[in-house]
Amino acid sequence: MSSAADFSYAPLLPTGPDQTEYRLITDEGVDVVHGPGGRRFLTVDPAALTALTAEAMHDIAHFLRPAHLAQLRSIIDDPAASPNDRFVALDLLRNANIAAGGVLPMCQDTGTAIVMGKRGRHVLTDGSDAEAISRGVWQAYTRLNLRYSQLAPLTMWEERNTGSNLPAQVELYAEDPDGHPDAYKFLFMAKGGGSANKSYLYQETKALLNPTRMMQFLEEKLRLIGTSACPPYHLAVVIGGTSAEYALKTAKYASAKYLDALPTAGSMTAHGFRDLELEAEVLELTRNFGIGAQFGGRYFCHDVRVVRLPRHGASCPVAIAVSCSADRQAVAKITPSGVWLERLETDPARYLPEVTEAQLDATEVVRVDLNRPMDEIRAELSKYPVKTRLSLSGPLVVARDIAHAKIAERLDAGESMPQYLRDHAVYYAGPAKTPEGYASGSFGPTTAGRMDAYVEKFQAAGGSMVMLAKGNRSAQVTRSCDQHGGFYLGSIGGPAARLAQDCIKHVEVLEYAELGMEAVWKIEVEDFPAFIVVDDKGNDFFAEVTKPVLTIGRR
Repeated sequence: MSSAADFSYAPLLPTGPDQTEYRLITDEGVDVVHGPGGRRFLTVDPAALTALTAEAMHDIAHFLRPAHLAQLRSIIDDPAASPNDRFVALDLLRNANIAAGGVLPMCQDTGTAIVMGKRGRHVLTDGSDAEAISRGVWQAYTRLNLRYSQLAPLTMWEERNTGSNLPAQVELYAEDPDGHPDAYKFLFMAKGGGSANKSYLYQETKALLNPTRMMQFLEEKLRLIGTSACPPYHLAVVIGGTSAEYALKTAKYASAKYLDALPTAGSMTAHGFRDLELEAEVLELTRNFGIGAQFGGRYFCHDVRVVRLPRHGASCPVAIAVSCSADRQAVAKITPSGVWLERLETDPARYLPEVTEAQLDATEVVRVDLNRPMDEIRAELSKYPVKTRLSLSGPLVVARDIAHAKIAERLDAGESMPQYLRDHAVYYAGPAKTPEGYASGSFGPTTAGRMDAYVEKFQAAGGSMVMLAKGNRSAQVTRSCDQHGGFYLGSIGGPAARLAQDCIKHVEVLEYAELGMEAVWKIEVEDFPAFIVVDDKGNDFFAEVTKPVLTIGRR
């Protein structure tokens, strides 16, 4: 054994100066008192924590960061972007403009509330910080048009929606944020199921740590993310970690741009750092996938963050995470001057292009009348190849996880397929609360892959012949559509507010009303955008873009 090194310390994730632009929420509930040795202590009332949390959860449901909006606009302005890239980017900008009105949230899955806080050693509270923060989450979700997605486990097998979106995930740390003992700093996030489900952990070895193998590994794994989490993504890759869970947490923070000010080189103090060169190479790799902003093109990712962490010599965890088109996070702070929240963009209309949609996209749009019999709808769809852009008008049946499970139980018991799934296309979705004066709350598509196991059974029984959702499907769905003459149509993941305002004209419950947003609904849509992803001939758009293309290594 070599002699021990001298003691040295660096935080695992040393961040630079805070460049955030903040806005003042309130100066109430905070005070400064003097203590022994001339020290100043910041006192924070629980009500200040609650007010800050409620305001933060409101803002991230309705507003985005200016940098994110600028990236969407840059897709529209990029001559190398595909027509589908530009169409998706324009729809997401329109959605942001509608959501900024403060009525319809930008996504129907308004997420799990996640709050991370760092409390300086001279900050005094009553000790109920997590409860006060949770109360702020409760206020936001019960007062706004947000969706309740949290399920309480009553037994190992039985669950019930809590009806408040609680519990929140609250993690509080005792450390001086940015070296300020009298400051309390926060990261607020709302993480929907789509992007949360695209967090991956791989346990690798030293063999991964060379340029060629790393790029081969990343090409294989990043393609598996698919589009069900609503790209373009903010992608984070973390290599190393003192534990698997630390690697995953770091990836989540990096995807939220929380670690942008990390050092860009390592040292013998073993702190984490960003590899800017590898970030650029991985971004270019994703541009060559062909997946694009959901339906082909270059913009699978807006940007990439790669963080290298120290590791145990016998372990090499690799964590991957994304922040989706609903890029919902904001930082905040409580200081002697008051309660402050990151200033998000309240006027996203300034990022909208002045050109018309027709100038952006000359692609033919096929209009499909969903009022026609199912056989006629299928015959019309059969005329066109995968990637064809559609505009749907007419009735859709809405059903997702629990409804599919209940219908499968009926089929297993010898009952027939419900007529509504025989007569209509099925949309996998679950709405947020409906504001007064609206036909629907935010009502975007959910991840199609969760329903894959039901497709063959349902199509064999005459149902689910045309399916509409977001993301890619498994090979078994393609085989079933080939065998039974079915179709899977991809909807743009992300613009739930725009769909609610512009496309959904009527909503009614058909069955299982007791399931709330998981009920079977019937909706009337007008000019609802979609693309043919899987056809009745065994073709799958995503099967082509999941094939490796990388032929050279790094550096």
